[in-house]
Formats: sequence, structure tokens, C-alpha cells
Amino acid sequence: MTARTTPPFRADHVGSFLRPAYLLEAREQFFARKTISAEQLRAVEDKAITEIVKFQQDVGLQSITDGEFRRTYFHIDFLEQLGGVKTDIPVTIRKPDGSEELAPPVIRVIDKVRHVKDIQKADFEYLKSQVAAGMTPKVTIPSPTMLHFRGGRAGISKEAYPELEPVFYDDVAKAYGEELKSLFDAGCRYVQMDDTNLAYLCDEKMREAARQRGDDPNELPHRYATFINKVVALKPAGMTLAMHLCRGNFKSTHAAAGNYEPVAEALLAEMNLDAFFLEYDDERSGDFRPLRYLPKGKIVVLGLVTTKFGQLENKDDLKRRIEEAAKYAPLEQLCLSPQCGFSSTVHGNNIAVEDQRRKLALVVETAKEVWG
Repeated sequence: MTARTTPPFRADHVGSFLRPAYLLEAREQFFARKTISAEQLRAVEDKAITEIVKFQQDVGLQSITDGEFRRTYFHIDFLEQLGGVKTDIPVTIRKPDGSEELAPPVIRVIDKVRHVKDIQKADFEYLKSQVAAGMTPKVTIPSPTMLHFRGGRAGISKEAYPELEPVFYDDVAKAYGEELKSLFDAGCRYVQMDDTNLAYLCDEKMREAARQRGDDPNELPHRYATFINKVVALKPAGMTLAMHLCRGNFKSTHAAAGNYEPVAEALLAEMNLDAFFLEYDDERSGDFRPLRYLPKGKIVVLGLVTTKFGQLENKDDLKRRIEEAAKYAPLEQLCLSPQCGFSSTVHGNNIAVEDQRRKLALVVETAKEVWG
């Protein structure tokens, strides 16, 4: 078995990292107190990104992100920069047991969706300038399905889109295609789309909510496969496009559970993506049987190491789980990563900075021993 020279790599990761205290302070000064300028905030972000790039390189990763250090939320910050999209900031709900949950933001399509500016290009260019030769800078963006799933038909303007098929999906795909081209022209070769919706469709509560909105949860994964393929068709040749499925990752909590079986065929066999990051860090994810749908030429990155808690996994247990997964998909089509980022929102998971290093080092070490 050999190492991979193109992404995703045998040891990979989802992308976000805990924000350092001085960055959180600068954000507070800019957004809440209005005591520093946008240029001053960006200078602080630049410093933090330079440090997190070095952190990733030192731990032995080959794909390098900016930690999502310029974002508050993994999805809103990007989506609201598309023309025709309006987002409302989510609110934190305290549950009876004392835990916190992030109420989903309301994402509404109020006009024709279009790409009105380069969203990630300047951020990517800074990241690229900090990454050592031989490493691969990676950009993470939210999945286009986020514009449909949360609100369904009711969340999309009937004036702009009297019918969704095909014009709404075509417009969104075109906007994404233009963003991918802008990134490619800047030198980006590795993009990951973060998608909660397909993972949510594995959860019966979420499936029922989709029914209440007038959608068929059995049909939706196949519709989303067609939707994603419209984006893939516009992807520049030579760019790796991956998708990460997330069940929620706010302050170490989750929003959904369930085996991948309800979406596996649409996801793995129908979507023309290069790779899939799948959460497999606990029993909420079910077994590995859904991997039987993985066709030749595609990669699944097994998210076996949790980012929600600091306790370190046992390396032999990880190897056993990789062996189990390899009963359903060839070992050469598998890689290893944490199940999600360490900080999908600016708030971060309940985990120590040093735990990030230990977890990622374990991923790198295990991958070397399994794949060479």
C-alpha cells in the first residue's frame, strides 16, 4: 500500500481549529465594540493563520487550511456573500439538561442566486503564501444543498423562482462553478464542501421535519446528487472536490444520528465527487456496510477520531475499525481523519488546544502504519 500524492491524503482533516484567545479578543473588538478597523482585524487573522499553518505542517499533515479563522460560522459567512441569499444569525438554545444547542440559522433565497464577487480568493491567496512547498492548501465551503434543505420550498422566493426545477438548481450551480473557477485561477486544487443535510437525512426526526416541509426524505438524497453533479460539471479539471458529511458540531454537541444507509447510494454511487469525509467516531454513525456503494476511483476518508472530546483514541482500535471498513470498500480507497473540525463555529468544541495536536498526530501516525 502506498501513500497518496494527491488529495485527500491518507492522513487528512476536516479543516477548522480552535481560535486563539487573541483572535477572539480582536473579533470582539471589531464586531461588538467597534474599536478596531477591518484592516486591523485582518492583520490579527493573518498572524493566527500563519501560526495554524505551521501547527498543521509540524504535526505532519499534507493538506493545510486556514483553520476557518476568518469565519464566525462554517456556512453563513460564505452563503450570505452570494447574490440573492439572506441569512439570519443563529441563536444558542439552552436545553433542560443544561447543554447548549445552536438553533439552525434561517437561510432564505430572496432573489436570483448569483456569484457577485470572489468570496474565498483573497483568503486562499494568503493561505497559499504561508504554506510550505510540497503541501496542499485546502479551502472549505458550505455545500450548495444548504440553500434548500433548511427552509425547503418555503425558504426560496416564489417571485424569483416560481419553479425550482431546473432554474434554481442551475443558478446555484453556476454561482458555485464561478467560485471554484476563481479559486482554481488563484492556484487552489483542493476544495471541500461541508454538508449537514445528507447526514441529517439519516435521522428519523430530521426526515420527519423534511416531510412536514413538503419534501420526501427518500427522494431528496437523489435530487441532491443531481444538484451536486451540476456543480461538479462546472469544476475546473485538475481540482479535487470533496464533501464532508456532518451531524452537527456546535460546542461538542450533535444535532443528528443514524446509519448512512438512507443516503449511501445517492451519496457514494450517484454523486460525481472525488472524495467523501464521513463521520464514524461513535455508534451514532452506524456500521460500515453503506461503504459497499463506493465505486472505483472515489475515496472515503474515515472520521474515526472525535473532535468533540479530549480523550485520545487507542491506535489499535483505530486499526481494527479501518480493517472492518475495508471489508466493504478497498483499503486503497480509504483514508483517515478526525470526524469533523475542532471549531465549526467561532465558539469551538470543549477540547484543549493540546488535544488538537495529540489527535492529529495520532491520525498521521496511524495512517503511516496502515498505508505506509
